[in-house]
Amino acid sequence: MARPAKSATRFPAPTEAELAILQILWSRGPSTVREVHTALRSRGTGYTTALKQMQVMTEKGLLKRSERFRSHVYEARLPREQTQLQLTRNLLERAFDGSAKNLVLGALSSQPISASELAEIREMLDKFEKRNA
Repeated sequence: MARPAKSATRFPAPTEAELAILQILWSRGPSTVREVHTALRSRGTGYTTALKQMQVMTEKGLLKRSERFRSHVYEARLPREQTQLQLTRNLLERAFDGSAKNLVLGALSSQPISASELAEIREMLDKFEKRNA
């Protein structure tokens, strides 16, 4: 089975806490530490913890920091879809021995799925099949 080409730029997989920050930045767009901290407050994350995490994420290449403004503004270096693709590839290799079939079966078996989601998945599979024919 042919493996998809790996992207030229690979960043380390984000931790769960880093993913929470990325989710905020993907939904809100470029934000200051204060804005991210406010969004994280329900998780009990302190301001200095959020700041330190975002500094580490910048060093790891997960975030970009702009110093054009009075406050530093951070944004995700990669779009949500590209990060999800990297996480999926990582999970596929580590937990499913490269088997896309087992990954999909595991995902479908892990929680109930609605009829509309199942129909959407069938439609996507049909498109993949036509594209790869």
